[in-house]
Formats: sequence, structure tokens, C-alpha cells
Amino acid sequence: MKEKTKVNSKKIYIIIYILLTVLIILSLIYIINFFSLKKEAREQSNLLNAIQINEEQKTEKVVSNLLEEKEVIVGEASTQNIQTETIENSEPQNKETERMLKVKQLKEENADIIGWLEIENTTINYPVLQGTDNEYYMTHNYKKEKSKNGSIFLNADYDWNIARNNLLIYGHNLGNGTMFQELLKYESESYYKQHPKIRFTTAEDDSEYEIISAFKSRVYYKSEKNVFRYYYFINSKSQEEYNQFVKNAKNASLYPIEATASYGDQLITLSTCSYYVEDGRFAVVGKKVEK
Repeated sequence: MKEKTKVNSKKIYIIIYILLTVLIILSLIYIINFFSLKKEAREQSNLLNAIQINEEQKTEKVVSNLLEEKEVIVGEASTQNIQTETIENSEPQNKETERMLKVKQLKEENADIIGWLEIENTTINYPVLQGTDNEYYMTHNYKKEKSKNGSIFLNADYDWNIARNNLLIYGHNLGNGTMFQELLKYESESYYKQHPKIRFTTAEDDSEYEIISAFKSRVYYKSEKNVFRYYYFINSKSQEEYNQFVKNAKNASLYPIEATASYGDQLITLSTCSYYVEDGRFAVVGKKVEK
């Protein structure tokens, strides 16, 4: 009987040892993945800064060369006049901003980069990509490398040839605070008041979007009727469809927001997963602020 007890005790110790070993291995894997994802997020956040430094260096060189040419041509012209003339002549005719130029440069690295999204004083500050489907950039970064972070990406069906559409942009809700995790903070009205605008820049446009709604949702079953499937509204087919989307978004908002949109306003919708229910979603809708 004692031998049997000893054998059982030995088995229990072995099981405990195995469980502890597995637990330690899983903990190490989690820690490694956590810091790996953090590093990748920092790389994306620092991408514009690196490009900005490069652009500033190029600009300084161009201005320097222009000044030298002016001195040769004008001869005794004053340095002050030359500098003023150079700045005026070097200003882009199409009012391109530095951010627009940076997006153009990024597109040379990856043609799928269609813009840059930023919400000031938040972690949301990333390139936006558009693939041929809505799967690829869920698991790849802006360098087209495999990544659990994925990318911030525009719905593949968005048609750039249709004016005044809805830019439906997705991003993962990651526990490490990167990508669209901070979007869920818009559940708080005070957070919205501190961050009322979204900035979205493409190679052709650099604009702010005023938030008009923030709401919880989920992916609905086909059998469910009279529900707001915000994720279906991308390319506006009619004024009625557009107005209905705005009305539903305003009604779904977690708190009242005075700003709204009228037919013809360009819209942007940021969407991420939310785990308050199965297949839960959280979305923030904004309208373009016309200059």
C-alpha cells in the first residue's frame, strides 16, 4: 500500500513539474512576442520621422545650390533678396505639404501605401495600406513582412474614382497598446473632447476629419433585420444611402456630438475589434473639414 502511495506521489510530482515547465515556456514566448510587437510598432511610428530628417537634409542642399546659382547670375544682388526669391520660387505650385511629399516617398518603397493616419497625442500614427483583398495586411506590415501586428489598412473595395466616399480603415486591437487599441478610448466622451479630429494624408491631399460619431457594434448574422451594418458602407451609391448611414451613425453614438455630415462630405470610418460581445466592433466616424 505504501509503495502504491509512493508511486502516486511520484506521478503527481512529475505532472506538476511538466505543468510548471510548460508554464515557463509559454511565459517566455509571450514576453518575446510582446517586445517584438512593441519594436515593430515603434518602427512604424518612427518611419515618418526618419523620412522627415532625410527630406530636410535634401531641402537644405537644394536651397544651398539655388543660392549659389543666384549669386553667379545676379552677381552683386544682396543675399537677402536672393534668399527671399529662392523661397518664393521653390514653393510647390500645387500646395503640397511636407506630409504629402513623405507619402509620395513611402509609395516608392511600397506602392500599397496610400496614406498616413494620425490622431494627435495618441499612439495612432501609422501608414495606411490598401491591398487587393482585406486579408493580406491583417498579417503583414508595411514592409510586406509577416507580422502579428498586421497593418492599418483601407478596405480593398474602396473606389478612389468615386468622389465623396467613406474611407473605411481597419486596424487590430492589440493588448500592447499599438495599432487601433487606443481607438476604444473613444468610449469616453471626455477622451473624444480631447481628441476630436483625425488627420489623414495622401499624396494628393492632407486633411483633417471632424469626428461625428463613436459607437459599439458587432458583425451581424444575415438573418438579423433592421440592424446597422456600418462595415457595408464604402462606396456611396445614392444620396439616400449616404444620409441613412450618417443618421444611423449619429443614432448609434455613445454620446451626443454636435458635428454632423451632409451629402457630399467625404467620410472616414476607423474600425477595430471590441471584445464586449462575440464578434464585437468599435467604430469612429469623421467628416472631412473643408479648407
